[in-house]
Amino acid sequence: MHNKIIAIVGGGQAAAMAAVALRQQGFDGELHLFSNEPHQPYERPPLSKAMLLDDAPQLQPVLNTAWWQEKNVHLHLNVTIQTLGRQTHQLVLADGQVYPWDQLLIATGAAARPLPLLDKLGDRCFTLRHVDDATRLRDALLPGKSIVIVGAGTIGLELAASATQRGCRVTVVEQAPTVMGRNAPAPVRDYLLARHQQAGVRVLLNSAIEHAEAGEFLSLTLQNGETLTADTVIYGIGIVANDTLARDAGLETANGIIVNTTCTTSDPAIFAAGDVALTRQPDGSLRRVESWENANFQAQIAATAMLGLPLPTATPGWFWTDQYSDNLQFVGEMQGESWLCRGNPEDGKAIWFQLRDGAIIGATALNNGREVRVLRKLIQSGRAMSEEALCDEGVALKSL
Repeated sequence: MHNKIIAIVGGGQAAAMAAVALRQQGFDGELHLFSNEPHQPYERPPLSKAMLLDDAPQLQPVLNTAWWQEKNVHLHLNVTIQTLGRQTHQLVLADGQVYPWDQLLIATGAAARPLPLLDKLGDRCFTLRHVDDATRLRDALLPGKSIVIVGAGTIGLELAASATQRGCRVTVVEQAPTVMGRNAPAPVRDYLLARHQQAGVRVLLNSAIEHAEAGEFLSLTLQNGETLTADTVIYGIGIVANDTLARDAGLETANGIIVNTTCTTSDPAIFAAGDVALTRQPDGSLRRVESWENANFQAQIAATAMLGLPLPTATPGWFWTDQYSDNLQFVGEMQGESWLCRGNPEDGKAIWFQLRDGAIIGATALNNGREVRVLRKLIQSGRAMSEEALCDEGVALKSL
């Protein structure tokens, strides 16, 4: 496995973990990673939490510096790639340097979907994707400042919690009729809405901004005519995949690089993983999973496919969010309206279950992190089980 050269384009979780997977699975050939950031690959989840809340926030690297050196992975940081060189198998950098490759993995991630109405407000308007965004935002989240957050998805609610904990006055504006509508069950959405309201966050659902202008304060006019004033505006309304290089190379794209179940693109020598990848499903639909865990899993898939090894076994999807003192972990299928509950959310500890034909297909754990491993096993088992036992805190889940 040492005669070929593999290039990884991207500097996030999927890129770093693909390098790990390649070395772990025996690839000892030339391995290069190219990133347009000056930092070694770092963890993104802390950007909306620890990087804003810790007294002395530190960037959390995915791997320490010694690992890259010991595993002989060539890091090319703070570089811009001009072309992938699909025909020539040569990456060309903006400064003219050329690097050959035999196989290529694109893990360029995504950018915040722009909102021109708010972008015109200038440097008091923020999105959050990179450490530099978090550093700049931290300086704006000062006690007593008025913050408007547009979008009540996971990132919006995490930012609302962090801003509130920093002493800001926070208003959240969301077009949908609920918070975290894309990826949380109805009872969890209700819990989170109440949790934020109890913390003093004003949450405006079914609301949209119609006009925005900058003066001494930022002024935001809602469709219902109400005007909000703020020192700072943050928005998170989805992503735009960083697929320009792939599109320019003639790969199949659709706000993301289209891949099959082995993370292979329309070119058999080129693979894609993480937020930039869209997996074609058996019914022809395209699916993107924006999570830390999926970035890791697709990195493994891509690495094994590149080396012609057996693919890893899929496990139930998993992601988490930390808001205030709460940790919520989501496993399996989140769509559906019929959920059972174990414990009492008002006491700050609960697990919600969704069943199909008596078997658990999805679960959300509130401050129950120790049970997540068991929940994943129960979902994987596909066994029917007693609703009464699931909801009885006196019955250990691992006994089921």
